Amino acid sequence: MTIEQVFQDKTVKAKAKVSAIGEWLINDELSSEELLAFADKQKATDKATCIEALEYATKKIPAIAGESVLEYVTKALQNNEPRVKWESAKVIGNIAKLFPTQLDKAISNLLLNAENTGTVVRWATAYALAEILKLKSDDHKELLLKIESLCEKEEDNGVKKKYLDALKKIKK
Repeated sequence: MTIEQVFQDKTVKAKAKVSAIGEWLINDELSSEELLAFADKQKATDKATCIEALEYATKKIPAIAGESVLEYVTKALQNNEPRVKWESAKVIGNIAKLFPTQLDKAISNLLLNAENTGTVVRWATAYALAEILKLKSDDHKELLLKIESLCEKEEDNGVKKKYLDALKKIKK
């Protein structure tokens, strides 16, 4: 079955699409470049499913993501579709440790989403920013101040917890 066939088959549910494509990435049956080229031509919901498959795979094996994945999901953080934003943020959180010195643009875009009206977007953004902060890079000293400020303003306990957990880890 091809990626096109997976998306055309209406009997395949979204989660099944995600796990099938994610497993193809993990098993090297599909490259992330091929997936992203396909995703680029899709409507927002299918693009989000492609990014979610990438999130599924990078959670298990972060190293399958190269710089092109980082660039793609960093740009996708600016998409209007909330699901594209939150799946992209989760991918960044999964792969941040691979690119500790190449995260400035991702951080800028994440900070724009940190005050999004959508709780899931803010939670995924908090996850990514927390993972970046935990890298304890010299480049991220000002990120600490921004996260402390976001944490103070955040009203959702789940989002706030992501920030607080990261702050505790870096202050050890």
